[in-house]
Amino acid sequence: MSTIDIPIHPRTKHRRSLWGPRTWPVLRYSQPPRAALLGSAVAGLIGAVTLMDNTFGVLITALAFVGVVLAARSGRLSRWEWAGVAGVLALASVSALRAAEWIVTMSTTLAIVVGVVVLSRAWTWTGIALGALLPVLLPVRVARWTRRGAGSIDLEGPRPVRIGMVAVVTVALFVVFAALFGAADKRFSDALGAVTPEFDAASILGRTLVFVLTAGGALAVCYVALHPPRFDRLAPSPRRSVQLWEWMVPLGAVVALFVVFVGFQVPTLFGGQGHVVTTEGLTNAEYARQGFWQLLAVTVLTLLVIAVTVAKARREDRRDRSALRALLGGLCLLSLVIVASALHRMSLYEQQYGYTTLRLFVTAVEWWLGSVFVLLLVSGVRMSGRRLPRAVGVGAVLTVLTLAALNPDAYIARHNVDRFEQTGRIDTSYVGGLSADADAELERLPSYVRPCVQARGPVFVGDTWHLCTDPSVSVP
Repeated sequence: MSTIDIPIHPRTKHRRSLWGPRTWPVLRYSQPPRAALLGSAVAGLIGAVTLMDNTFGVLITALAFVGVVLAARSGRLSRWEWAGVAGVLALASVSALRAAEWIVTMSTTLAIVVGVVVLSRAWTWTGIALGALLPVLLPVRVARWTRRGAGSIDLEGPRPVRIGMVAVVTVALFVVFAALFGAADKRFSDALGAVTPEFDAASILGRTLVFVLTAGGALAVCYVALHPPRFDRLAPSPRRSVQLWEWMVPLGAVVALFVVFVGFQVPTLFGGQGHVVTTEGLTNAEYARQGFWQLLAVTVLTLLVIAVTVAKARREDRRDRSALRALLGGLCLLSLVIVASALHRMSLYEQQYGYTTLRLFVTAVEWWLGSVFVLLLVSGVRMSGRRLPRAVGVGAVLTVLTLAALNPDAYIARHNVDRFEQTGRIDTSYVGGLSADADAELERLPSYVRPCVQARGPVFVGDTWHLCTDPSVSVP
């Protein structure tokens, strides 16, 4: 018997990979298209110019990344990918609207994660988790991919020396004429100075580093767009082998325990300040912290129980599906009660001790976890969790965007000023350390308090420390 050797196209050959040829092969002969190389270089230049000086730098660079992907990848984007573009641009715009570094850092990091996850086309929990790790997994692949593309560039045509001469002449003419126009008109000179970056040794080094990182990031995004991994194939397939009574007994016992616990804890959950006053040894701080950690414990427990039950429980007949809906829905509703309790406790804590970034962030996390339980309820009614991982991710993005739209530092300052007007107490060291977003709200403070806030603590006038927590003290 004779055999026929079928040749393999060079672009289909791949190296051995940790993920396997069906999940994410390393293509041996793949190289970036010219649009990806040139577009990434342009994106690097845009990042080097805007990221260090311009408040819109992150948004402008994100737009450059989107343009590079659209230029390098043929075909239209799907609706999910367009939604990802909208999410990335919305998160990137936070840096232009807010001065608080923590919300800017959170939004920018989440924008990177959203971008790579959407481009990886993941829809399972496993795919999304591995997709979020792509920035760590990409450098070696992108370096090889870029090296092959750079080595294949056709150098025919204008020689590099002539290209360099044209660039030098262009820059020289631009600088000379710009200097002459600037000397002729002061307004033009001021405008030119506002858009011209500083060029010293430290600035040049910093901008060079930003260029390399930005161009590399653009190439990484192009690589994922052109060679998306199939991490969803690593997700374990559900094996529903547990009969109705085998999961209904333990889950029913857990639900019953939740019902009894909530019934006994009604005074604790919603007793508020009265419960704190009447309970010996209980403070508002302990009351709030117990609710938050209780929320986290219940969240983890509920998600674990639901995940195991949905994966193992049979749902072939109507009786199985009805029992699943009833018990898992009850568990989610009881968890929502504890979410509401934790939010109430945190509100009391803030009224007693003031508002901080951490407390506001904890409140936002609690609201997001509450939305997770609502999504679980919806999935239970539809008996389908296929879209649940993406929906939870969208909820996280909306939570961060809502927090940014709230203007967190201004919100914290406003409530602390309101509390000062009621109690005469304010943590000047903390509110003085808020970003410029809080300045307008802090201007509402009396004249004897503002110097303390600007000094981030008490002010020493003459021979006396003047404390801002004492409204009877007037600081000249």
